[in-house]
Parts: sequence; C-alpha cells; structure tokens
Amino acid sequence: MDKILLQIAAELKVRPAQVNTAVELLDGGATVPFIARYRKEATDGLDDIQLRELESRLGYLRELEERRAAVLKSIDEQGKLTPALRSAIEAAPTKQELEDLYLPYKPRRRTKGMIAREAGIEPLADRLFADPTLDPAVEAAAFVAAYEGGAAKLAEAGFADAFAVLDGVRDLLSERWAEDAALVGKLREWLWEEGLFRSKLMDGKDPDHADHSKFRDYFDYDEPIRTVPSHRALAVFRGRTLEILDAKLALDEEPVVGQPGLAEGRIARHLGWSHANRPGDALIRKTVGWTWKVKLSLSLERDLFSRLRESAEATAIKVFAENLRDLLLAAPAGPRVVMGLDPGIRTGCKVAVVSSTGKVLDTTTVYPLEPRKDWEGSLHTLGRLCATHGVNLIAIGNGTGSRETDKLAADLIKKIQQLAPGTQIEKVVVSEAGASVYSASEFASKELPDLDVSLRGAVSIARRLQDPLAELVKIEPKSIGVGQYQHDVNQSELARSLESVVEDCVNKVGVDLNTASVALLGQVSGLSPAVAASIVRWRDAQGAFRNRQQLLEVTGLGPKTFEQAAGFLRIRGGDNPLDMSGVHPETYPLVQKIIKAVDRPITELVGNADVIRKLRPEAFADEKFGAITVKDLFTELEKPGRDPRPDFKVARFNDGVEDIKDLQPDMVLEGTVSNVAQFGAFVDLGVHQDGLVHVSQLANKFVTDAREIVKTGDIVKVKVLEVDLARGRISLTMKLDSSAPRAGATGDNRFRAAGRDERSRGGGGGGGGGGGQRAPQQPAGASAMAAAFAKLRRD
Repeated sequence: MDKILLQIAAELKVRPAQVNTAVELLDGGATVPFIARYRKEATDGLDDIQLRELESRLGYLRELEERRAAVLKSIDEQGKLTPALRSAIEAAPTKQELEDLYLPYKPRRRTKGMIAREAGIEPLADRLFADPTLDPAVEAAAFVAAYEGGAAKLAEAGFADAFAVLDGVRDLLSERWAEDAALVGKLREWLWEEGLFRSKLMDGKDPDHADHSKFRDYFDYDEPIRTVPSHRALAVFRGRTLEILDAKLALDEEPVVGQPGLAEGRIARHLGWSHANRPGDALIRKTVGWTWKVKLSLSLERDLFSRLRESAEATAIKVFAENLRDLLLAAPAGPRVVMGLDPGIRTGCKVAVVSSTGKVLDTTTVYPLEPRKDWEGSLHTLGRLCATHGVNLIAIGNGTGSRETDKLAADLIKKIQQLAPGTQIEKVVVSEAGASVYSASEFASKELPDLDVSLRGAVSIARRLQDPLAELVKIEPKSIGVGQYQHDVNQSELARSLESVVEDCVNKVGVDLNTASVALLGQVSGLSPAVAASIVRWRDAQGAFRNRQQLLEVTGLGPKTFEQAAGFLRIRGGDNPLDMSGVHPETYPLVQKIIKAVDRPITELVGNADVIRKLRPEAFADEKFGAITVKDLFTELEKPGRDPRPDFKVARFNDGVEDIKDLQPDMVLEGTVSNVAQFGAFVDLGVHQDGLVHVSQLANKFVTDAREIVKTGDIVKVKVLEVDLARGRISLTMKLDSSAPRAGATGDNRFRAAGRDERSRGGGGGGGGGGGQRAPQQPAGASAMAAAFAKLRRD
C-alpha cells in the first residue's frame, strides 16, 4: 500500500500524507464531493479533480498489485521464480509490462516450440545460434543420426528428417525471442514512435455505397499512430468493425527483396547478431524474419491498436464528460412560469405549462402546421394559457418543426405585447435530447402518472429551462447527446465517468430538500436511490423538512449518511438560517463561537459581508477546525447557498433564417454551442442542422482543444464560411474578420483535398475525414473544416 500511495503522490505532485488521508476517507465510505468540500483540512486542499484522478489510479494500482501477486504465485509454483525475475516483476509499472514478463510462464496449449523442446532440439538450437560458423544442415543430419531411439522415434515426434529438425530450431528460437520481455517492450515503444496507422477500403467494397462513403476519407489514409486524434482513431475502428475499412500498423519503408526490414534489423541488434555470410547466418536470418512476421508483428499491432483505442476512448469519454458537466451547470432560468413546446408537424405541437416550482399546471396539443394548418387557433390556445397561468418564458424543443414552432412563439409574443404593452415574455430554443427517453421511462410514469407519454416531453422541456440540472439528472446521461462515438467506447468506463460528473455537479450546486425529486436526491453525496425515495416518502407524510436534523428520522438514513449528505441539502425558510447554506451541521458549534464573538444574532450574521470580512480565521481555528475550514465557513456565511452557475441568457436567432437554405456566406449569426470536440465546436443556429466551427476558426491563435475557447451552452457569434446543401454541412468561424472562401472547388474534391492537406500540415480534422497532425499548424479556410464533418455521425 505504501508503494501505491507514493506512486499516486508522485503522479499528482502532492504529499504522500495527503494521498494517505484521502484513501482512508474513500475506503471509509466518504464520497469525493464530501471530501473535496468538507475535508480540505484533512487532505490539505485536494480538489474534486485531483480526488477523482486519485480514486481512478487507486483502483488501477490495486488491480495491478493483485495481478502481480497472482503472477508471482503462478511462477513460483512452477519452480521458475528466480531472484532476478522476482525483482523485474515487482518493478513492472504497468499491467502490460507485467504480462510481458509473465508470457513465457503463462499456462497455454502446446506450441511448435514446446514440441521441439520436448523432442530434445533445444541444445541444437542453442549451439547453432551461438556459433553461426556451424553448418545447420550438417548439424541437423548428425542430430537425426544420433537421436536416441532412432529416426523412427524422432519422426513420431514430428521431425522426420533434418529439414523438419531445422524447422523445429526456427520455431523454438523464434518463440523464445518473441517472449523476451525486453525485446518486446523495445519494439512496442519503437513502433509507437515510428509506426503508421493505415487504413483503406476493404477489397470488394463499393466506395460509392451510402454506408461506405461515410468513411471515404479513410479509403487511403495513414498517420503516425502516436499522433492520431481520438475522433479519427474511433472512426477507423468503427469502419473496421463494420467491415468497411481494413486497418493495419505499417512502417514507412520500401521493402527490398533479400534485405531485412527495419523491424527485423532491430530484433537482430537486440540479439547481438549480424549477417556475415557464415554457414548458419541464413538460418538465423530466416528465424529473425519468422519471429517478426509470424510471432510479433500481429501481436504488437494488436497491442498498439488496443493502446490507441484506449487512449481514444479515454479522450472521447473525457470530452463527453466535460460537455455533460457544462450542460448540467448551464444557467437556470429560475423560478418562472414556463410553457414548454415540444414541436411536431403531423402529430401536432405538444404544450405543457409548469409553475415556478415545476408543477404541471396545464397541457394541450395545438396543430399550427400540416395537415391542419391551424395557425390562428394555435395562437389563441397558447395566448389563453399564457394569460391564465402568467407565463413569462417559453421553452421550445429543437427537434423537427422547431423553427416553425419558434416562429409561432414569436407571433404569440407579438400578439400578447400588442394586447398588453409592457408584458415581458421570452422564448428560448432548448435541446430536447433525452426528452423522449424520459417520457417513456419508469421514472416519468411515476412522476407524471396521469399524463400521456407524448405530453411528458413538453413538461421535461419546460423544466430543463427552469433548472437544467434538476431535470437532466432524470435522464440516462448517454441519452443527453453531448458525446461522440459514445457507443464505440468502453461502456462501463463511460458510465462511471458520467455518473461522477452528475454527482459532482449536483453536489456543487446543492439540492433543495423540500422540492427535489428522487432522481436529484439520489445524486447527493451519500444518498442511495432507496434512501432518496425514503426522504420523499417522509416529506409526503410529514410535510416539509423544517431542519436538517429531521433527516435522521428518515428510514435508512443513519449518522454516517447524514454526515455525507447534510451539507449539500438546503432548507429554505426553515428553523435555522444555516440550513439554507452549504455550512455543514458539524460546524454549527463553530458558527456559535463566531456569533458570540461578534455579538450579533445569526440572522444578522448570515450574508453580512461587512462583518464577516473583518474576522480573522486564525482567531476561531482550533484542534478540530483549522484555518482552511474556518475560511470556507466565512465564504459560505458571506454568500449562503450561492449558486455556482452563470446568469441566464438567451441566444437571439436571426429573423428569416429558418432553414439551412437561408444561410449565405459572410452572414453573422448568434447561436448556442451544442457540442464540443477537440477538433471544433458545433453551434445550433436554429436551422435544424448544427454548424461546425473548426478548431482553426475559433480564435486568432493556435488552439489545440476547442474547450480552451468555448463550452457546451455558450452563446456565441459566428460567421458563415460555407454551406454544403448536398451534405447538410455548415462551416462557421468565430473569427468575425474572416471572409468566406471564393467560389470554386467545392464538394467532395475539396473535402478529400482538405484531408490530404491536414495530413501534411497538421490540421485538426474530424472523425470521418482528414488526416493527421504532424506539425503544430492549422489549415486556413473552410475547406479544412470539411474533413471534420464526416465524424458527425451522432450516436
């Protein structure tokens, strides 16, 4: 354990004592949000990001130690564990290197090398390799002639003559070399540095087939494997899985007949052998070639493809998690009466009005579009609902028919303002990703049992504008639609990462104990879904909680759970003003000391910045609560229950821009960032198709990751560079002084050319197009962006 703690401390660049304390807390059942918020004193300020990394590495290193113990035991039981081997195994820093060392001792089916060893060929093989001046044919014939039991017995073992014996020599030596951990490790790292990730269209596949053409930029593609971006790697792997692409690990060399390749040369140098035209050199060269081509090339390709995939998946999961975090922490509209409109054409537009607390007040369906075309009737119905319930905000889902529904809402607002000048009503187009999943979920059926499934989506759309966090936690994170290639990555790792993000976001904001749903309460530190349900049952039976201490009356909620959860739960208008803040109940005695010192009641202390800023943390620190805890307490008292989320703002879509056909080059628009990847950001312009701001068009400086500049939910101004109607693609720039490219080569030729250009110049390209990044440069103009669009195959 000490070894693990020291390694994690070195990786995180913190002190071992900090890691030790954090591990003890985690092992004791504490959650990351609780430790990050209320145990800063113990961990000396480790934040939630460091703690998440610590938690992940702790799991990996513990698994590594368990495997290490199993490997040592296995080899020891075979009687082959030497002191040198034990030292090497104990020093192996990764699972891969550990498995390399274990490979020669791993129980497996009999191989040709084993059969040759059992037949007694090993001494001959050792002699021929040690002394290449020996003639292999002569030595093999002598071996056959002198074989104990005669040639017949040797033939029974599979070695009928000298030629078969020399094949056995080859198999035995090549197997031994292929299990040399040092050699395999050197080759693996060399191939990672020098190898090319190469793909082409599989033989016999039609390049113009609709399903195949999505991968056209990988029909003739290569890039150094170590620089392949996540989206391109996952695109190739998906194409290979679908049996459209053939992917290989290649070396940038021209094969010369009769000459060893680069890999064979490295094997020879490792073995300390070189060809000197001695009698045995031809056999050794053949064996070296066999070692590479038969034993190592495919296994190392598999290893490096796994390494690339793991890295690509980790990046994709990280991007997904960051986008989800931004979406969950998006600005809430707050307690306003909201009308949710779930757009539809033939089936009508579903309408739901919710109160400032999210309670459903009314629902209906209007049919402004085909086939009824009841525009005026729809306006009348919506206007009546607005007047009846005091609607001051309209949330419009961004699905099919959203632009037309947005126009309907605009007409509604105009009419209301004509009839009642000064009335303030805003309309906002919001992502409806996951709303249909929520509508049909078991949770929705329990929450809205009397409401038709088709209307539940409108309720969700309205509520997610009031409080995105509270509503989106009801939906499976993978259904929210802010990730790329989400079905191609490790699903358990994706789920773990997204669950951590949801937990961190919920606890960062805090939860209203008297209004929160079971889904939201279930994400609070220490609360399981069962305990969350118990809290709601208690609330329904007893009424609103008056103080946090009442939580201990809830079935299944004991002192340990109370400790973990209480600080993140808010009670507004309760018995104790501190219960609406992030002040943990364990520090209430400390607050009493402060109250006594300032000689003011609690009501005059909470929120009184003038008084609090005059206090010195050192004056109240003691053995139980140090200066760090006291400082945090002061901050919370100064701004109790503060919401870390930004203020609510609305993107203004341009009038007359309702479809991709309405877009023109050099048009400046406002939109909302709907998704972010390393190669760029997708922006919702209200035309049913997101536009792409390629990473090279985000700012007038080099940008390696789009998230350096924007995040999901940001409202941005963009200029249209290029519109490809045939392929439904919109190229945008945030460099508003840029001009659209001149008319000329467009479409597929430019698309393919962009990919080629990126390979040599280092553009950021997208998952379905473009090449690699060999130099830290970015291509200018919209053509470089075209490559990135091919990856926009939303899961």
